[in-house]
Amino acid sequence: MDFDDLQLSASTLAALQEFKQEEEGRRKQFEELSNSAQADYDKMKAAEEDPEKAKEIFSIDNFQEDWGLSQFWYADSTADTYARILFDGADADTVICVVSAPSVYSAMRKIPKSSWPTEHVYLLEYDIRFKILAGDEHFFFFDYKAPENLPPILLGKIDRLLIDPPFLGEDCQVRCALTTRALLSGKASDKLISSTGQVTAKVMKKIYPECSITDFEPEHKNGLSNEFSCYASFECDAWKFVT
Repeated sequence: MDFDDLQLSASTLAALQEFKQEEEGRRKQFEELSNSAQADYDKMKAAEEDPEKAKEIFSIDNFQEDWGLSQFWYADSTADTYARILFDGADADTVICVVSAPSVYSAMRKIPKSSWPTEHVYLLEYDIRFKILAGDEHFFFFDYKAPENLPPILLGKIDRLLIDPPFLGEDCQVRCALTTRALLSGKASDKLISSTGQVTAKVMKKIYPECSITDFEPEHKNGLSNEFSCYASFECDAWKFVT
């Protein structure tokens, strides 16, 4: 083994150690969040009805993005808009599902529970950290690679659905469309939102013929450069169809 090999080994070891330290830091951060969210039930209940406390406890900023999972949180203004539109006009029987968009669910959680029009609000997400926000009864693990591996209690039951496919490739978009079709109730009143990159326009027309591109432009935190669009099956006060 020559000197160059020794230098490479040392640098590799240092990089590995740095990675382990970062991972340990994330793990401790998550454990602290988990403990504070689950151990103190009274604090959580109080936060649900106190807007200021809710903003702190349920903030998406408590969760570090994992770019390896293609996690890019929406800007608060975008997440808040999506949350409001999903709730607008809903009643006690409306079933709402957010798929692969935890920052939108976070925005919903910051709204006092007493103001929610329905208790039937579910999060389907790959990252199990977000079970903290949704709880055992309203969180379900979701992997777009198994698009039809879904909780039976939600099949054909969803009235309003927002999905943000984690990747922009056609394969991911098509698989997520299979999930969408399996979840929606099939009623004329169903509302569907797909928030995804503009580069998916052609495939979107094929997999969601009932949706149109809107003039709402989703924005992200941390300077994500991809241009996003909001595709929806309906118009509302937040957006109109682009003609």
